[in-house]
Amino acid sequence: MRANGARASPRAAPTHPRHKKHRAPSIRATRASAIGPSAKSTIDALNEKFAIPGSVTFENGRGDLPTALLTHKNGSTSRVYLFGATVTSWTQPSGDEVLYVRPDAAFDKTKPIGGGAPLCFPQFGPGAMQQHGFARNVDWEVIGTSADVNPDDPEPAVMMRLKPNEYTRAMWDEAFEATYEVTLRREKLKMELCVKNTNEQTSGKAIDFTAAIHTYIEVTDCANAGVFARGLSGKTYLDKNVDANDPPKKVQDSRDVFFGLDLVDRVYLDTEPETLLHVGSGAAVSVENTAGWTDTVIWNPHTNMKECYKSFCCVESAAVSRPVVVAPGKVWRAETNLTVIDVVSNDV
Repeated sequence: MRANGARASPRAAPTHPRHKKHRAPSIRATRASAIGPSAKSTIDALNEKFAIPGSVTFENGRGDLPTALLTHKNGSTSRVYLFGATVTSWTQPSGDEVLYVRPDAAFDKTKPIGGGAPLCFPQFGPGAMQQHGFARNVDWEVIGTSADVNPDDPEPAVMMRLKPNEYTRAMWDEAFEATYEVTLRREKLKMELCVKNTNEQTSGKAIDFTAAIHTYIEVTDCANAGVFARGLSGKTYLDKNVDANDPPKKVQDSRDVFFGLDLVDRVYLDTEPETLLHVGSGAAVSVENTAGWTDTVIWNPHTNMKECYKSFCCVESAAVSRPVVVAPGKVWRAETNLTVIDVVSNDV
């Protein structure tokens, strides 16, 4: 992966683009004509209702699973699988891939897609339900697509929705509605998760959960001294490499987090909005917790995945140190922006 130019100033992207085609106005909206993934014939229906020429199209991906392909006018692209609402690709205008999909990734719905940017919800890690919850292991439905009204710089986006079903209720019998919007901006990939508590405001109960975007970022070689995470110095973290069930608290006393010598599995608490992952090629990926997220997870499996561990590191936007609590009728919103930075030019 090469850098795509100078770094853009971090800022919160607008929650709603200025123009929408078949776009749900908010998480509270419902859409009777929304289409979820099923057979290959679904692709034609998705394109008929939601495609935006030159910006958003739908096609079968690996395993014939339905995907949304976002294409920016500058030549960058992003692919999102409706299974798990999983972003599996973000390419720069040069064609360089930013994300990483593991060679053992399954595309047959037998398990979550291993790689890209899977969603962990309503549980991060192990717990009362399956590892990392169910959001990455179910089909999401498309409820809208959009492109910015400015013809010179459209920002293609797809919005998906997940509501309770028999499968989710068996693990987490709560009233909720989740939407996930992926937007391909000129220099950023924006991912926004919203969770609404659909219990009645007057008589319902609050819901609580943990969540994360488990972003796999491609690196040249994680054992290379030029591959490291920066922005976590002085932060307290839970070291799950010592004890995954009862991790001790430690403090990051050095400027950078390095990989390649051992398993790295850390939950950094109450972190700053931005963490930079230097990928070893003269570029870094900025993972910006723009809204909602409180923590940052750093993970590399080391020799637990001998065939691929050197090729990626995970920098994850997370809300895990304390559960998110959403009152009846209210919405929690979390946003992550990824940006590729030329670290040679910007000296970061």
